Amino acid sequence: MAIATEVKHALPSLKSAAWLAAEPTQRLLASLNGRGHTARVVGGAVRNALLGRAVADIDIATTATPEQVIAATEADGLKTVPTGLKHGTVTVIAHGHPFEVTTLRHDVDTDGRHATVAFTDDWAADASRRDLTLNALYCDADGTIFDPLGGLDDVLARRVRFIGDAHQRIREDYLRILRFFRFTAQYADGAPDATGLDATVAERDGLARLSAERVRAELVRLLAAPRAVPVIHAMAAYGMLTAILSVAPRLGVFERLAAIENALGLVSDARLRLAALAIAVDEDAVRLAQHLRLSSDERNVLVLAGGLGTISPALDTRALHGALYRLGEDRYRQRVLLDWARCGAPAAADAWRQILALPARWPVPKLPFSGRDLIARGAAPGPRLGEMLTAFEAWWIAQDFPDDRALLEAELDRLIGRAR
Repeated sequence: MAIATEVKHALPSLKSAAWLAAEPTQRLLASLNGRGHTARVVGGAVRNALLGRAVADIDIATTATPEQVIAATEADGLKTVPTGLKHGTVTVIAHGHPFEVTTLRHDVDTDGRHATVAFTDDWAADASRRDLTLNALYCDADGTIFDPLGGLDDVLARRVRFIGDAHQRIREDYLRILRFFRFTAQYADGAPDATGLDATVAERDGLARLSAERVRAELVRLLAAPRAVPVIHAMAAYGMLTAILSVAPRLGVFERLAAIENALGLVSDARLRLAALAIAVDEDAVRLAQHLRLSSDERNVLVLAGGLGTISPALDTRALHGALYRLGEDRYRQRVLLDWARCGAPAAADAWRQILALPARWPVPKLPFSGRDLIARGAAPGPRLGEMLTAFEAWWIAQDFPDDRALLEAELDRLIGRAR
């Protein structure tokens, strides 16, 4: 692959970026640069700053070896954690802020999942081992951009392209197939890059070599991305989704849920979007949770989706109150959104908006009595206590949660009397 000569761009500059000018960032860069090494911010922070997006993690690339990083930063009073010495990474904590500092590297060997690396002082070589051009940008302490591979033009044009030969990049790590689609959904303006798309299709069998945890991490971020809908459609068209999900994708439900979220100004929920995309029956939820090794919270949302169809504007107020009480506010809202997307009603449907907003109008009441209250009224301790409380709760729900104290106590006394 031909490597472009490193170009120092006069514009744009990140000099005014608050995260770059912040004392922790400047102190770390100065600690390395002041001892004869070169250190630059790399990757996501540079890319996001150029696009006007929020910057979270700040990663540093440097010509210093891990041992030199530790020696230099600790001499300046910074704390270090040897998080990945074999791969050249040291976590440096400056003023309470963690930074991943990684020595410039080039790949010696790759197997589709992992890479054996060697350290270098060649910035172009370090850039060329990365996956996408928009991730191969650097900036120094004064905000000057360094662009060894022409990634700046792609960032400014909102293009997501592999570096060099797309097939080779993918074979180095098959997770790059998902990263290509995820970054396209997050940053690109148009359709997926044709060359990259062709390569992902040709290399898609390599997805089977990836761990479930790595696939899940990328898929969750992809589903929540701004342009997830067209990218998911493209993945489905080329047979990617079935291989990833192990179930048939439900594109229409997924698209409607995204439209509802957007219309309501909701933050996209990857758990809900995965449920909308992949779950039709309970068995789907069990299979997908095992296949992707999902967290318990993610699994619970999938299970919730397996029993869809129980909430709709056709229910009366009493039934909606009962559903909200049993599910709790968060699960109720999730269930409404999924049922709404499943039924095909438009995002502007006022009736659905009204039942989604029910928790704001009707605070969920607490069960007015406990086991201690039953004992105080003459009930005998033991297993029957729980049965009486359950029976009272069922009556209370069926009566639409009355709060008349005399009525409630009369029903409680009736149940206690029957149990004697």
